[in-house]
Amino acid sequence: MERLALLFYVEARYFCVTMKNLNSSEFYVIGLSYKKADAEVRGHFSISEEAQELILSNAKATGVEALTVISTCNRTELYGFSQSPSQLVHLLCEHTQGSVAEFEKVSYVYESDDAIQHLFKVGTGLDSQILGDFEIIGQLKVGFKKAKAHNLVNPFMDRLISSVIQASKRIKTETEISSGATSVSFAAVQYIMARVPYVSEKNILLFGTGKIGRNTCENLIKHTKNEHITLINRTKEKAQKIAGKFNLLVKDYADIQSEISQTDVLVVATGAQKPTITKELIYTKKPLLILDLSIPKNVSNNVTELENVTLIHLDQLSKMTDDTLKRRQKYVPKAEAIITQTTKEFKAWLSTRAFAPTIQALKTKLNDISSLELNNHRKKIDSFHEEQAQVIADRLIQKITNRFANHLRTANGSTQQSIELIEAIFQLEKIDSE
Repeated sequence: MERLALLFYVEARYFCVTMKNLNSSEFYVIGLSYKKADAEVRGHFSISEEAQELILSNAKATGVEALTVISTCNRTELYGFSQSPSQLVHLLCEHTQGSVAEFEKVSYVYESDDAIQHLFKVGTGLDSQILGDFEIIGQLKVGFKKAKAHNLVNPFMDRLISSVIQASKRIKTETEISSGATSVSFAAVQYIMARVPYVSEKNILLFGTGKIGRNTCENLIKHTKNEHITLINRTKEKAQKIAGKFNLLVKDYADIQSEISQTDVLVVATGAQKPTITKELIYTKKPLLILDLSIPKNVSNNVTELENVTLIHLDQLSKMTDDTLKRRQKYVPKAEAIITQTTKEFKAWLSTRAFAPTIQALKTKLNDISSLELNNHRKKIDSFHEEQAQVIADRLIQKITNRFANHLRTANGSTQQSIELIEAIFQLEKIDSE
């Protein structure tokens, strides 16, 4: 099998056709997000760390050439090279609670250039439920690192994800699309501050200390100035580690019912696959605000049967717009311009990889011809200046190969025909690009 990098031509629309002819593998994105799938459905396709390891471990056996997996509260996506998108869909469904039929109702599939564009939008926060949420790029980096550990990264994926990371950095530093906090965790704190009077004096209980839980905790401390925050986690040591940074109170999981009875605000951010908070746990006569930031949902809807309980899920938080989000919209065109420029650079790299082996083979052929000619002149001319002749020959070879490279770089749809013509004229032997 020829190396994947040889199969891409100048424009993405051409490397799609080429790959189908020379290699059955294609670049796809399959997934689902908050746009069509509600929290319950997203929960069915949520990928645990164990499931992610299984997906990556089984990928090679099913013919998947390269694969990166991300699973967040707002989306689950697989980016990879496979014979068909159905391979990726089945990998996902085999290791989650969702079915193929359910996935098809709410999913999307992108290939080639569309897949590239989608990854750029996701990685730069333009496709996030809260515009400009840059937490996603960190999750993409983690997924990419795991893919590398399983030897599921090819040159295309390596360069593409590096380009997305570069675009994300530029957008964050060159625009104000991330001005203010943009994460779900901050949206939760905004909601609490807007609807809970004298929030700094209220009792707040945080159940779950995963990433969203930690971020929510930091935002609560920073913005509410509240000194009555209690942490509970199934693994107490994790809660103690976080609490130690902020001098917070930690309680045992066994105390959760009594702690809920004393709290004014309950923030739930666990990784459990089923609801852990139900109305049977709640015995309180004062108003209780519950924010469920978990995917799948970790708070049963039956808590709303209690008159004094208000339940808010992260989907509701994400739909709440404010002046900050409206201001961020102004910077979308500049962010898109950065993506366009970075995408163009990525495609230029693709085109270079397509003809690099031909240029290298041409240079080798010209060096062989040069060596023969120099050797002939060395025998015929007594005062032959070998060093000067070699310099001239090297410069000529470089100028010739540069001319061919520039032609191939701008040949657009005729690149492959030009490559074949050069190979035929100079009788070149194909070489690998690595």
